[in-house]
Amino acid sequence: MSVSRLLRLARTYRVDIAWVTFILLNLLAMRLIPAWQTIPFLVCWVTLSAAYGFRLWHLGSTLVAVGTVTLATGGLIGWQVLKGKQDADYLAEVPLIALMFVIMVWHSRRRMAAMDQMRRVSEHNLLLLEQQRQFLQDASHELGTPIAIALGHAELIEQGATDQAVAADARVAVEELQRMRRLTSRLLLLASTDGPDFLRFGPVDVEEVMVETLRRWNHLPRHWSLGALPEARVDADMDRLTLALDALIENAVEHTDEGGRIELGARHDGSDVVLTVADSGHGIPAGELQRIFGRFSRTGTVRGRKASGFGLGLAIVKAIAEAHHGSVQVRSAEGQGSVFELRLPASSAAAVTNAPAGQRGVAAGVPGVVAARGALQR
Repeated sequence: MSVSRLLRLARTYRVDIAWVTFILLNLLAMRLIPAWQTIPFLVCWVTLSAAYGFRLWHLGSTLVAVGTVTLATGGLIGWQVLKGKQDADYLAEVPLIALMFVIMVWHSRRRMAAMDQMRRVSEHNLLLLEQQRQFLQDASHELGTPIAIALGHAELIEQGATDQAVAADARVAVEELQRMRRLTSRLLLLASTDGPDFLRFGPVDVEEVMVETLRRWNHLPRHWSLGALPEARVDADMDRLTLALDALIENAVEHTDEGGRIELGARHDGSDVVLTVADSGHGIPAGELQRIFGRFSRTGTVRGRKASGFGLGLAIVKAIAEAHHGSVQVRSAEGQGSVFELRLPASSAAAVTNAPAGQRGVAAGVPGVVAARGALQR
């Protein structure tokens, strides 16, 4: 064996070599100084624990070390007992300490095995999440082109059809393809929520975004109203925030019959601004409140009507809220409507003065908006 190899081995096992040397010196002290045997004996076991903790030997190496120290220290003490220079009770401590050390090693190795298993599971879960994200991105991109082509042809057939039945069938195809396009867009959005370019922050006026949102939706046959709006700004991505509000309103429309009430509002709550969408619709069963923000999660049949959609709208709202360092909550009772609250940190430069309810007049210029203020009667 070459000198360089010996030096490499010495560096690798320097802790073991130092411990073996130390143990030999203590055993020599036990042999030469009978009156001072207690201290070297205990030091042997203490240093064995320290060396194991530093090196975490394999089970075979540990048993060899324990057996060697047990036989060496036990043999010296046993020799002193036989010569009448040591109490026999002292000899019983040798196997007891050895047993305690073996138990410590056993528990340590069990803990190491459990932590290693948790690490492998965590790495596997991260890999699955990355694969899922990549699959959603790839699928959304790949589906986008054929859906757009099919949608274009279906719209042309609908526009050029002279037969009413053909036009009606084409219209059904157009509507379903539009739903598929929305699905792929939402899948792509959810897959990109962890990306660095998901949000483009800027100052957003709360009153402006709420009024504009109401303008886009008030043509639907619902009883629309706009609650009091504070003079406030949030640092947000205008497009993403609008998408989240649209998803909340789409959910409210889906679960509120024609003639039902939907109200948009906002308020200050400490350092946050809370955007609300309240409806007088079917409400949500208590057992489903905790899962409605999950992906592909939908409530069950309500009043004999199945919920439509893909269950991605509220998941998108949650993803957008959390990306803004905010949150989304819901208060609801079955048959009594729902109130969704989108909570966002207020801009540091935002004004915190609230206008009196009913005095802002922001709904006056919105056609078809009921000017009634205040919370909906739930």
